[in-house]
Amino acid sequence: MLIIVGLIIVVLSVLGGYVGAHGKLAALWQPFELVIIGGAALGAFLVGTPAKTVKATLAAVPAVFKGPKYKNQDYLDVLSLIYELLNKARREGFMALEDHVERPQESALFANYPKVLSDHHLIDFITDCLRLMIGSNIEPHELEPLLELELEKHHHEVMAPAHALTKVADGLPGFGIVAAVLGIVITMGAIGGDIAEVGAHVAGALVGTFLGILLAYGFIGPIAAAVEARAEQDARIYESVKTALLACLRGYNPKIALEFARKTLPSNVRPGFSEFEAHLKSIK
Repeated sequence: MLIIVGLIIVVLSVLGGYVGAHGKLAALWQPFELVIIGGAALGAFLVGTPAKTVKATLAAVPAVFKGPKYKNQDYLDVLSLIYELLNKARREGFMALEDHVERPQESALFANYPKVLSDHHLIDFITDCLRLMIGSNIEPHELEPLLELELEKHHHEVMAPAHALTKVADGLPGFGIVAAVLGIVITMGAIGGDIAEVGAHVAGALVGTFLGILLAYGFIGPIAAAVEARAEQDARIYESVKTALLACLRGYNPKIALEFARKTLPSNVRPGFSEFEAHLKSIK
């Protein structure tokens, strides 16, 4: 909602100030300038961006208007799932988790959390970590670099759309200048004719520069920042899973391991201590 409000404020402020200074809105309607700027920016985006990132960007832009991917209940569900898995491992040994880890879609434990189960990236991260803990005598200091490497790779992938949009925003003022120069070329061809026609061509050329800068700093740049912020927040859930599993491997009981994980969450989505304690008791 804040993103939509912010974009509306940008439009109203720019156009309102222009109209307030006795500007005519019709003069800003230059569709061919938009074709030049938008088409050039789109083409450059496709040339410099891998197909996988293009698809991710097309998915990330509309998603950013929906807010964070994980809500408060989702964090609670993930922590609860990890608690159930670690509690079972503590009582019956890590080998008891083998069937659950190898076939999470058929697991009664995972089935209790259908939304978590539907997130295949998160499920893969959880199960891959647990496989290492089940199938080897790996030490915490050996597992931690592997998890950090996995998180770094995930971070790079989820940040790719934001970086691609930032590059587009950086290029838009330049494409605005391209449109303006082409407008001046057209103006030069009209010199000697009606002065009103020459003035209209000059105005159109200047609108090209205006649109390039406005699109860069008023729209694409802020949306890129919003995509980056959303990706940063959504990545915190992976950090909490890593913290819980490493704490368990270091010998802490599941409840303490989950308390470590809870502390890694942002304050706006972190369940309170008493609330979390009561929730864990309810799933025993």
